[in-house]
Amino acid sequence: MFHRIRKMIRYAFRPAARALLSRDLCFLSDGTGGKLIEFDPSSGSADLSRQASLYVHWPYCLRRCTYCNFNKYIPRENRDDLMTECLQRETETLLQLSQVSSITSVFFGGGTPSLAQPSTIAAVLNTVSRQVKLSEKAEVTLEVNPTPVGMSKLEDFYHAGVNRFSIGVQSLQDEDLKLLGRDHSAHQALQTIEEARRLCPGRVSVDVMFGRPKQTVESWESELSELLKVCDDHVSLYQLTLERGTQLFKQVQRGEVTVPADDVTAEMYQCARRTLQQHGFQQYEVSNFARHSAVSHHNMSYWKGRQYIGVGPGAHGRFALLEEGGVTREARTQTLEPDVWMCEVQQRGHGTRRRIKLSHLELLEEVLVMGMRMTEGIHHKHWELFCPELGLYEIFGTSIEVQEFLQSGKLILDTRGLRCSWEGLALLDSMLPALLVELERQISPRLQKDYAADGKTEKTSIM
Repeated sequence: MFHRIRKMIRYAFRPAARALLSRDLCFLSDGTGGKLIEFDPSSGSADLSRQASLYVHWPYCLRRCTYCNFNKYIPRENRDDLMTECLQRETETLLQLSQVSSITSVFFGGGTPSLAQPSTIAAVLNTVSRQVKLSEKAEVTLEVNPTPVGMSKLEDFYHAGVNRFSIGVQSLQDEDLKLLGRDHSAHQALQTIEEARRLCPGRVSVDVMFGRPKQTVESWESELSELLKVCDDHVSLYQLTLERGTQLFKQVQRGEVTVPADDVTAEMYQCARRTLQQHGFQQYEVSNFARHSAVSHHNMSYWKGRQYIGVGPGAHGRFALLEEGGVTREARTQTLEPDVWMCEVQQRGHGTRRRIKLSHLELLEEVLVMGMRMTEGIHHKHWELFCPELGLYEIFGTSIEVQEFLQSGKLILDTRGLRCSWEGLALLDSMLPALLVELERQISPRLQKDYAADGKTEKTSIM
């Protein structure tokens, strides 16, 4: 049980893919004077079962950053044409296997997808359009490495169908960029932001990292203020995580590099929240901030527990299969290594390496963990889509440990739903274990009863 909880929390706090869609938004007060942003809650379960977002993984990079343990590879030879062909074919296959008729957003991540040719982006989008509905207003996001090569291709990517750019700035300190193994300078990052904003005004996101070696709260606040003078309407903050096996991890282990203490990084996070708010950005998720309604639609799909299809080496997906009646949602993971993945796609149309049918409890755990990342939390009606048999009050309202969180003001459970307070959001990872334990305690007996009555298998939601 606790192994699964740790895995769920780790999954929840990994940076998700990022995208944005400005339509279908409403605003709700959080009781503290801020405004929260959410999807149209009127969408029914039938509509959601027919919709999904699409993530496309481009696995290649020119170099590996010192902190990165993502699924990326330095190519030995140029196989872009074959990669494009296989991305198209797997997209086609997985869309056919699913029961979706509409793709609500597309995100090209990596790796370094800005190394791909714009024709690759256009080819994948054309494949999607041939299979299902892809609205002209659907957000199509591309991660961009802010090098001169990446910047020079932005206009071609735009004409290929990209209408949002997510730029991996990470730092405005050249010394830090060098230590992180990045292959761009602060000046190049600022130039890339300017060009991206020219092409897609209001639809440019920047990623910036804190907790870097030698960084202080004061230097971080100054750097963030400088970035906010030139950035667009979306900012994603990520704390530097030392991943075992990376070059930076080894440097820290050997004492060659030091990183800020936990209490310092905690203050950096709070400092960033205050600074962003002062510049008109509203926090709508643990790591994401937007102004002028420029929220990330693609990320919201994850956090809302909606279906998504993952294409490309190492991509992940969560969707129900049409051929199996669309009852049970399945977690799918594609083969990691690009050359092996391409061989599998050529042989059988897809490179799925692992398929796991999610139990009803596992689905609810994901909905809880991901939903609590959002400042709006989980609304009662939204929870009911996944768990009509037991509401949020029934599950969490009588728990002694949860009551302690409520009484201390870290959690809020009211007529709107369950969510963290401003203070509680920074402490979410410490509260999730108790929430997950209570969820299992309340749900498992009902599942066992239903299983015994049915005499067959447990049925799960198609959301």
